[in-house]
Amino acid sequence: MRTTASMNMKPPAHGTSTLLALLSLSLLLLRLLLRLRLAAFRDAALSLHLLARLRLRPVHLRLPAGRDGAGAGAGAATTLRVWCPAGPSSKPPLLLLHGFGGDSKWTWARNLPRLCRHFHVYAPDLVFFGAHSRSGSPLRSVAFQARCAADAMRLLGVPRYDVAGISYGGFVAYRMAAAEASGAVGRVVVMTSGVAATPAEMRAMAAREERTVEEALLPETAEGLRSLVRRSMHRPPPWMPDFVLRDFIQLMCVDQRKERAELLQELLKTGAGFDPLPVLTQETLIIWGDKDQVFPVDLGHRLHRHLGGRSRLEIVKDAGHALQLEGADDVNRFIKSFLLDERNTGPGLGMAQK
Repeated sequence: MRTTASMNMKPPAHGTSTLLALLSLSLLLLRLLLRLRLAAFRDAALSLHLLARLRLRPVHLRLPAGRDGAGAGAGAATTLRVWCPAGPSSKPPLLLLHGFGGDSKWTWARNLPRLCRHFHVYAPDLVFFGAHSRSGSPLRSVAFQARCAADAMRLLGVPRYDVAGISYGGFVAYRMAAAEASGAVGRVVVMTSGVAATPAEMRAMAAREERTVEEALLPETAEGLRSLVRRSMHRPPPWMPDFVLRDFIQLMCVDQRKERAELLQELLKTGAGFDPLPVLTQETLIIWGDKDQVFPVDLGHRLHRHLGGRSRLEIVKDAGHALQLEGADDVNRFIKSFLLDERNTGPGLGMAQK
């Protein structure tokens, strides 16, 4: 039997405070548009859409301190922002974990409208991403991120949930299912994530690049961000003017850049933190773009073989690493089918024709 967290959560206060938040966002949108701050405008518009249309609200959680040094001392406090359902429902809970390309709003912009129809969605900004998820902890491991996400779901009163993660979020999702939240995670969705690669293989892939992994994934110039977008998407946007790219860099790549660079170095050093990689006991859906230039599709096949009969692999044709954006319709359909419609159907291998 599936249990939702909504029964244990108090519904948020509505009325004046909600109206003021919506009015403030509306005024901010107008001001940003007049100043041609298009990336910041998009960010505020996404917040307005989540609040007003999808009925998701941002919750700031102070996580438990002291375990494994994660919060030892007042200066090491960890805070996580999670976009949560605004009220109770009977829908099954689903935790969405983003990658390095942005925070939860930007990553799941094309997925949340569809997924919120079928699931009680929780979308955190992982630690050191966004303006509100911060920590004084020196830990940078995938295990630390998994522990923080698991603690957040416990604080929100969610005893059982499915989890989906893309790229870096896929490492965190796998780690949660195998260790930090193994008893709470029902089913797992891993998208374009190099979980099956050894740390040595990931370091070798990084060494073949013309720039450091920090320069590639945390760009400081418009040209660097343009290169990242083209590397991440099989069909990148045709219009990417410098002023928009610079605005996005200020919005997403400046704050906590040092901490995120340390996350990358720890990922290259230890991967998901397992040796050897365990076989998950949960049913797992693997989704990959056949044109992925970051983690090649062979890693998807390797993970499918590693997990054996409890996994299913779906490959989206003509899609790159930013699979949740380029192949949004397919990703949404696969997640709904796997988590709701076909829970008792055997795993297999598929190809989504676009």
